[in-house]
Amino acid sequence: MRRAGGAAVGLPLPILVFLIILVFAFDAGVFSDNIWGGEAATISSIFNQVKATMIITVFVFLGIEGASVYSRYAKRREDVGRATVLGFLGVLSLFAMVTLLPYAVLPRDEIAGLRQPSMASVLESVVGHWGAVFISVGVVVSVLGAYLAWTLMAAEVLYIPATYDDMPRFLKRENKAQVPIWALILSSSFVQLMIVVVLFAEDALNFMLDLCTSLALVPYLLSAAYAFKLAATKETYENDPSRTRELIVGVVAVVYTLFLVVAAGTEFLLLSCIIYAPGTVLYVIARRENSLRVFRPFELALCALIIVGAVIGVISLAIGAITI
Repeated sequence: MRRAGGAAVGLPLPILVFLIILVFAFDAGVFSDNIWGGEAATISSIFNQVKATMIITVFVFLGIEGASVYSRYAKRREDVGRATVLGFLGVLSLFAMVTLLPYAVLPRDEIAGLRQPSMASVLESVVGHWGAVFISVGVVVSVLGAYLAWTLMAAEVLYIPATYDDMPRFLKRENKAQVPIWALILSSSFVQLMIVVVLFAEDALNFMLDLCTSLALVPYLLSAAYAFKLAATKETYENDPSRTRELIVGVVAVVYTLFLVVAAGTEFLLLSCIIYAPGTVLYVIARRENSLRVFRPFELALCALIIVGAVIGVISLAIGAITI
């Protein structure tokens, strides 16, 4: 049921109908066979299963940070944190139920062989063909809504750094409707380029899912490391000497994101570097516009590492060591 959970972000009504029907169709015998059947559980097999599902798990929760991306529109800052937590708990609940309940109606082997979206095929097996049509229509509506939301969010991600002089000035220009027009044009152009690229992918859905997740992992790792650094060096904690909780959270976050980077694999890390490297040009332009030092020693080393990774990635694509 690898991809069924991925729909959990965007189509609440079809998901709710799906969950209600599967609760009534729950077969304890089938569920027990799926949970305890198959190979004997060992530490190594459980670890491999967890590692194999980490990327899809991260992908499901991409976008939870959307509340903070649009936090400048919030009337009260505390609403941003509340929205983020509620969104996380809601998606987590849906993801867990959508992932587990199908194992109570179909054997694992059948679930593994279902066509995408697998949620539609699961519901079809319970209620008939209308179930597949219902979910498929929901997916189409969800994709249209999600495309609009992600388009605006991508523009905001370029616009906000530009207002802090971390991106070129032209990216903070707004039109009469107060839309960051150049940030929108640049981000949308890049999306269109990626759509052209995936036309040559053998499995476009899985490729883009894994690539999007891998692209998010490096910022997650750097953010976690920075949070730990602030707590360890007491920056911003001058009036609050107790930092034990923050240090523990920072360490756990760094270890967890490092594990995710390893789980993603070298292939997608190198592909991510190919995308990161050209993006560095925007940062360099912004620093020079403001007559600021471009890189500190650590930043320069990190930039060099990304460029080396991009070169290796391009070479690997050219010789066929990495395929899309």
